[in-house]
Amino acid sequence: MTLDTKAFGLACGIIWGIGLFAMTWWIILIEGGASGETTLIGRVYWGYKISAMGSVIGAGWAFLDGWIGGAVFAWLYNLLAAKRSTAS
Repeated sequence: MTLDTKAFGLACGIIWGIGLFAMTWWIILIEGGASGETTLIGRVYWGYKISAMGSVIGAGWAFLDGWIGGAVFAWLYNLLAAKRSTAS
């Protein structure tokens, strides 16, 4: 069985982007808006803050990050699965 690299990357990007967007809004609703502090995710995703605009910026970065990570994962999976099937 092989994974479609583009489709898997796209699915991972969508899930991670929506997840970060939803998490940001959850924090906004529970704890309030941006306090000016840099978050751990804000250190990785440039421009991300716990705010309405930060949720959109973070979702964009998370989508890109998830897409690349998912595509690399699927590519590596396909590579290792092919080597395993030829070794059997």
